[in-house]
Amino acid sequence: MLQRMRDLALSLGKDTWLTSWELIKITVPIMILTRILEEMGLIVVISRWLEPVMGLIGLPGELGLVWATAMLTTLYGGMAVFAALAPGLELTVAHVTVLCAAMLFAHSLPIELSISKKTGVPVTPIATLRLGGAVLYCFILSRLCDSFGLWQQPAPIIFAEVGEHLSHFSWALKQCRNIGLIIVVIFCVLLFMRLLKVLGVLDLLERILAPVLPHFGMGRQAAPITVVGMVLGIGYGGALIIREVAAGKMAREEIFNSMAMMALCHGLVEDTLLMFALGGKLGGILWGRIIFALVVIFILVRVRGVFTGSRKCLTT
Repeated sequence: MLQRMRDLALSLGKDTWLTSWELIKITVPIMILTRILEEMGLIVVISRWLEPVMGLIGLPGELGLVWATAMLTTLYGGMAVFAALAPGLELTVAHVTVLCAAMLFAHSLPIELSISKKTGVPVTPIATLRLGGAVLYCFILSRLCDSFGLWQQPAPIIFAEVGEHLSHFSWALKQCRNIGLIIVVIFCVLLFMRLLKVLGVLDLLERILAPVLPHFGMGRQAAPITVVGMVLGIGYGGALIIREVAAGKMAREEIFNSMAMMALCHGLVEDTLLMFALGGKLGGILWGRIIFALVVIFILVRVRGVFTGSRKCLTT
């Protein structure tokens, strides 16, 4: 028993270090760049460029830089910019939840779209689905929060404020503290993931979703793979689909529907836990996202079916 606990601790420590090192390689340059942009007054300029889109989903323009960074790098990159900017903004829990939802829909696009491409699915429709889905969902979520007064209390910000007035040394110390907090969050998320796996929660989630997905244009072969991608992320699900595509076991429609579902709803556990730690509410970043994805894919499959049927009629 003691040996198993020691092995678990070593494995968890190794995973935390590897993930944290990837985080540090991404976030340190981003934090330095954000500091330079702040001192040059360019944050305001960038915010004005991004303000129309961010205003559409009810967020301050400054948060556009957070989302843009997450899209081009990873969720951790977005968290780094959030750590630098959020303490100086008056954000509500609704603001943070909407931002977290936007990042969950659209992040790591260069990497994840390349995975989609390797499955044989064109990049353009998947990218459109992720970005369009993010804006539409966050627009709806923001309006619901405003209309029903949901989550309007001030958001608790765990990160230290790092303003322009600080000396470079003080700024560096506070950023080190913020990176430390993110590493603690990573450790807690990885630990919680292990517990969920041991308790069988991940398997239960897969069993719940697997019977549902055949109603969304996915057969028996595609549904379990899609569930893996939804629960654990596109990297896992995409790799399995690439293998199945190479074996010729999945139809083109199934591949597209599977990748479309994963585009809107993936990383349900780890990514969601990260955004929950950032302050997002589960109603907005988990349950709402699942429902939205299922509705959109259900409609998309029906529309594609009608279009395909009409095209077949025209060619016969």
